[in-house]
Amino acid sequence: MSATAGVGPVPGGPPVDETGASSTVSGYMRVWWQGVRAGELGSLPIIVGLVVIVITFTLLTDNFFSERNFTNLILQMAAVATMAIGIVFVLLVGEIDLSVAFVSAVGAVVMTLLLRPGDPGWPWWAAIGFALLCTTTIGFLHAIVITKAGVPSFVVTLAGFLIWSGVVLILTTQYSTAGTIRIQDSTVIGIANDFLSPVWGWILGVAVVAAFAAVQLRTSMTRRARNLAAKPIVLIALQTLGLAAVTFAAIWYLNEDRGVPKVAVILGIALAFWSFVAARTRFGRHVYAVGGNAEAARRAGINVDRVRIAVFMISGFMAGVGGIMLASRLRSVATNTGSGNLLLLVIAAAVIGGTSLFGGTGRVIAALLGALVIASIQNGMDLMGLASGTKFVITGLVLLGAVLVDAFSKRRRAARGGV
Repeated sequence: MSATAGVGPVPGGPPVDETGASSTVSGYMRVWWQGVRAGELGSLPIIVGLVVIVITFTLLTDNFFSERNFTNLILQMAAVATMAIGIVFVLLVGEIDLSVAFVSAVGAVVMTLLLRPGDPGWPWWAAIGFALLCTTTIGFLHAIVITKAGVPSFVVTLAGFLIWSGVVLILTTQYSTAGTIRIQDSTVIGIANDFLSPVWGWILGVAVVAAFAAVQLRTSMTRRARNLAAKPIVLIALQTLGLAAVTFAAIWYLNEDRGVPKVAVILGIALAFWSFVAARTRFGRHVYAVGGNAEAARRAGINVDRVRIAVFMISGFMAGVGGIMLASRLRSVATNTGSGNLLLLVIAAAVIGGTSLFGGTGRVIAALLGALVIASIQNGMDLMGLASGTKFVITGLVLLGAVLVDAFSKRRRAARGGV
């Protein structure tokens, strides 16, 4: 992503300058439009696509936009979005992780085995912690081979795909002749099956909107104090009102059914934390720098190998969290845990959400937007009763479209002298 004189851009945001061109709403929008024309599309294509998807399935099905289905949509996308957060970091440095689905399955199986009553009967927090330690270590091992042996991440994680699928099969068949192990801990089951009360749902909504407004205002005030171009207060107010309208409408709709799912709260916390890490920390800047030009980053003093190791560890950790969510929702693990099209959905969510396959471009929120698109398409096609083959074709075409948009954007940026 490019920016003009002396101001580092916020990843995924509009380019700014020190001339004050973006200090008013009209100036800000003009700079944003110039960025769009230059190929800085950000989340625009995915938002437009999401609107089209919602309208299409609402017209084609009777209950796509019902309260019950809306809640189910949130539950379906939560685990995919969680795992896609880790994939976003991997893609940002120009790498790929094909093992994420079965790494998530390893985490789920390890947790479930540790929770078995009396053998060994670990408490839920210890079982979850150890499972996440295992998946994070797996990410570390992948990264060590990639960085120290120089083996491409595609090959290493493809090997991991096979290895960890075998580990899942061995563990599940060793401890269950039927190949299925049920989760018997109520706290773990509640991760993806419990809901907030209406009151707590509204409290959460107010907290989210207030936090967004506070962060935006603080950022604007800090930039103004340093005589840098800042987002206009009027625009911040409009964005806050828009977020409030969407958030409160969603909470009201969820409360009409079962309430806000607890798993959505976990996803929201993960999104907020990793968005902060990517956009507002030194490590996050190093991730974008390595993805933009690894050799230039190395010459600037960045430890490129350390950054790559860290992002694969993040991918492993978030895969474990997503795997636990899936196991909680199904209340069990089995020999086929992590199989099917889970890998496709997770990688597609990150790419469709706007994370570039070429590295250096994208935001953590891409995981949520892409997962929402994928879940909406899958959910709508299920309601229409389409065959599995048709669903694969449509999902593949959507993924291809996202990659083409990414390639077009990169070409436009290169033509205008951007990265």
